[in-house]
Amino acid sequence: MGRVQLIFLVFLIVASMAVTELSIAGGEGSVPIEQCPSACSVRCSATHHRSQCMDVCVDCCGKCLCVPSGTIGNKDECPCYRDLKTKYGQPKCP
Repeated sequence: MGRVQLIFLVFLIVASMAVTELSIAGGEGSVPIEQCPSACSVRCSATHHRSQCMDVCVDCCGKCLCVPSGTIGNKDECPCYRDLKTKYGQPKCP
C-alpha cells in the first residue's frame, strides 16, 4: 500500500469517527425511541399541563427522534421537532 493510499485511509477513518460523534451528540435521530418518555419528562417538567405536554412531546419525539434541551425554546436543535404543525398550522411540539 502506497503512502498516499495510507494517508487517505487514515483520513477516511478519522472523518467517519467525527460524523459518528456528531450524530450521537444531539439533533435529529439522537434520541432512541425508548428514551423519548424520559427526554420528554425533562421537556415538560415546568408546565402545569404535564399529561398533555407528555402526550404531544412523545408523539413528536417518535417522529423526529429528537427533543430540544431545556423546558422551553431551543427548538433549532431539532428542526423536525420545530417544524411539525397542527392541522391549524400552529407549532405542534412543546
